[in-house]
Amino acid sequence: MPRNMPCPDNTMPSLSFWWRYPYLRVLVVVLLMTSQPCAISAQASTSPSVAQSSLRHLSDQLPIVGVWLTNSPSPLYYSRNLMHKAVKDLYSAGFTALYLNVWSRGSTFHRSNYAPVEGPLQKAGLALDPICTLSREGHARGMKVMPWFEYGLMEPDDAEVVKLHPDWVLARADGNPVVKMHGNHQRVWLNPAHPEVRARFIGVVIEVMKRCKMDGVQLDDHFAWPVKLGYDPYTVALYQQETGSSPPRDYSDRFWMQWRRRKLTGLLRELRQALEKEKLPVNISLAPGPFRFAYNNWLQDWELWTVGKLIDELVVQNYAYSLKGFAKDLDQPALRKAPQLGVPVHIGVLAGFGKRTTPMPILAEKVRMAAERGHGVIYFYWEGLWGQHAGIEGGIQRLRQFKQLHEKKN
Repeated sequence: MPRNMPCPDNTMPSLSFWWRYPYLRVLVVVLLMTSQPCAISAQASTSPSVAQSSLRHLSDQLPIVGVWLTNSPSPLYYSRNLMHKAVKDLYSAGFTALYLNVWSRGSTFHRSNYAPVEGPLQKAGLALDPICTLSREGHARGMKVMPWFEYGLMEPDDAEVVKLHPDWVLARADGNPVVKMHGNHQRVWLNPAHPEVRARFIGVVIEVMKRCKMDGVQLDDHFAWPVKLGYDPYTVALYQQETGSSPPRDYSDRFWMQWRRRKLTGLLRELRQALEKEKLPVNISLAPGPFRFAYNNWLQDWELWTVGKLIDELVVQNYAYSLKGFAKDLDQPALRKAPQLGVPVHIGVLAGFGKRTTPMPILAEKVRMAAERGHGVIYFYWEGLWGQHAGIEGGIQRLRQFKQLHEKKN
């Protein structure tokens, strides 16, 4: 349609009509994504949004609606007014759980005995105390609040702890410890088999949990042992001591993978024991990727951890862009089996990050697909909902649509 040409009436059938029939849902999304501006404009003015017309009461099927909140890239942690407004808006939009990033780039958001305070927060003022401020805001509204240890065992390659304790760092077979993550950022991994690494990691978790009310703790895909690593002197000596031989040069050797996985499992078990000893909530949430990817790349055997009652909540990250890919990951055998083990299973869904913002029609369909399988949803991340990564739909429109998407019947 040429630009500036008047838009005809009734450009598209009502979305509420299309959405009644499951096999047409994907077609609706395609039409919305490929329609010219006039069609979209006419649809917006003459009928409710997808979220409103077809999924108004989806929240009744969702056991949890959560969001990851973080400091980067976001100004959230550096303004009490922003924190208050964020939680207020989230509550009004039907969110029931907050996952707060408390461990990022080797730094904390409080004065710690184990790691430095994050630089921008030092400049803004430690009195802001974003973690406990957000915890109070969330709990005042009856929301679940979980500290999220985003970086797990990962550190910047120039972190002070890496300089002071090079023997704590895992390495490849060629001796190189650096793993390039999230673009071209150089990271290293601390060794989950090393007792001092274990003590430090557990110490940070306990320290955070004791500061203010929390409902558990969340680990994610960085609570891991990267499969290519494990050829550092400490690990080689420990493997030789326990098995009588050197580690295989093939990092994908099944026995070698299992040996390293058992060390990571041991750290998870020690963390549970420490939480219990300190009389803190023993409620560990894990947010890994789909099972095959998580195990083959990060040695995260979350199926075994679920069976062994080492985790209490599973949030599987599913950031597939296409609906077909999203559905395929939802139907992986390990994920289909997990709810039978008595552990709540939710899906991590990408709302928006950087230049990649999921349009609301596609996002609504992904939420529907998760809900019909009995899963809740956790969105990544706060700014991708209706903040700085809201995309062309804009924050005002997306906030309204999220409210409609999560609206309760009663």
